[in-house]
Amino acid sequence: MGKKKKARWAEMLLFENVIQPDINDIRTHKHALKGKWNSKYFKNNNPIVLELGCGKGEYTLELAKLFPDKNFTGIDIKGARIWRGAKTAIENKIPNVLFLRTRIEFIDSFFSENEVDEIWITFPDPFSKNRNSGKRLTSPFFLNSYRKFLKDKGIIHLKTDNKGLFDYTLDIVKSNNLEILNATDNLYSGVTDNKILSIRTYYENTYLNEGKNIHYLAFMLNSKKPVKDAG
Repeated sequence: MGKKKKARWAEMLLFENVIQPDINDIRTHKHALKGKWNSKYFKNNNPIVLELGCGKGEYTLELAKLFPDKNFTGIDIKGARIWRGAKTAIENKIPNVLFLRTRIEFIDSFFSENEVDEIWITFPDPFSKNRNSGKRLTSPFFLNSYRKFLKDKGIIHLKTDNKGLFDYTLDIVKSNNLEILNATDNLYSGVTDNKILSIRTYYENTYLNEGKNIHYLAFMLNSKKPVKDAG
């Protein structure tokens, strides 16, 4: 590990807006703040919104600036990426942002029933081969995990440049009769005045410059009904 990277990791240990639990503990135990994020960390009763696979936190940070009355948590396993997002939040004095470094398959160890209002999944790994479909963050495995802590009819947003992932997720949503709020295979085909959907990360701009369409899907998850594979 290079000196610069070591310095960043050491610095991140001092960041109050970063939580890095031991993976081995989370495998078998719930996190101490599970069910207590509002009261013990954010110190308010504002809605909690997650971004899964947040990378450098560009989307998390922009959402937090747009909605100071909500609490945003960016989740990723890559420490170097989280360092950048957390550092930016500190430098710009954005108080309603937290970064959680963990694997998303352990996410229900961190949040209790009805604790989260909304989830953003922005440009995740599409796991294009069918044998890896269970690893997709919109697969039934993960959607059923989110059901454990997302409020009933809580919204899930997916933004992706991958048509296969978009179609796969849309099929699951339709097959399970989940309410669709928005679905488009070309988000920027027309002029949009929606500030949220106009947030563009570095990679999103790269995809657009390559001529790729950005797909967007927003739907409500039913916390009472298990999600099944499309069929």
